[in-house]
Amino acid sequence: MLLESYLSKYKMFTPFMTTGIGSLPYTEPEKACKLVLDTFDIPFWPQLPKLSFRESMIPQFSEGMPFIKIDERKETIWIERNRSDALTRFYETYSEDWKVAISESYAKGLYTFIGLLKNKRLKTLKGQITGPLTFSLGLKDSVGRPVYFDEELREISLMLLKAKIRWQIEILKPYGEEIIIFIDEPILSALGSTSYIGVDPEETLRLLREITDAIKNAGGIPGIHCCGKADWPLVINSDIRIISFDAYEYIETISMYPAEFTEFFKGGGYLAWGIIPTTDSIREESLDSIKRRFDNSVDRLSKSIPATLLLSQIMLTPSCGTGSKSIEETLKVFKTLVELKGLIKGSSL
Repeated sequence: MLLESYLSKYKMFTPFMTTGIGSLPYTEPEKACKLVLDTFDIPFWPQLPKLSFRESMIPQFSEGMPFIKIDERKETIWIERNRSDALTRFYETYSEDWKVAISESYAKGLYTFIGLLKNKRLKTLKGQITGPLTFSLGLKDSVGRPVYFDEELREISLMLLKAKIRWQIEILKPYGEEIIIFIDEPILSALGSTSYIGVDPEETLRLLREITDAIKNAGGIPGIHCCGKADWPLVINSDIRIISFDAYEYIETISMYPAEFTEFFKGGGYLAWGIIPTTDSIREESLDSIKRRFDNSVDRLSKSIPATLLLSQIMLTPSCGTGSKSIEETLKVFKTLVELKGLIKGSSL
């Protein structure tokens, strides 16, 4: 009875609802948006890195960053400090409710998505933001030093990302009753390695909490996507509501923390299972093989996490974005995801 009361109180989504991670390989925004709207229970605006370098993970949210430089021909982005008043202008503009737009030239998919939703209002929509770790460790200065290690620029990066979250939720709200924002943090899987030896776990948690709070304070639902292994207890402590992970390759990373994930579920958290691979493995997989893999993963996790929790607070997604794949592979990923949901729901009747 206690378990049932938890589920009744916190249930946000119907089990096995589908959504995607973000990037698609299309260069025609309307085709990408129509595919998303026709495929997913929770549609998302597509990022289109093959259309423009500006739609890649770091450039897409870099507009407004002081000293930013972009060379689209060479597909490079960096910070180049100079004697301008860029920092002064940034601080003069900043406020706690500051919103910074993502221009159409940086997000054709977003503006096309909104155009197709005109006069419609869906239950749930999803957006995304590059996480503060991935942004500040991936963006470097002119000598190749990540801006994370410049305390002032790290904080400015955080302020800018929060401002873009507020703007994004505001622009999506007219078209969705609920707005999910996934924090894309692929670099979480590399923390602790020699490349990021100076990254402090406490600072990592602070940055994630700041972003999570910004999403909640703007009326959104915070999720996080990491397509590798991660310090999941740290992620859970950031007060995230949805954890999106690569369930195809990294199911064992969840099984390492049964107590933490049990409490996460009891508090209303959801796991978004990235069970459809977006690597070359998709070429060899079939619906049946993916279903077997899913069933085996559930069996494994349910040995230490109550199956009622596991299967009542579950979403289904591809393992990552498909921006680097072909259109044919993307279509197979999406088709397999939809068919897998149908197979799972049918077998549970």
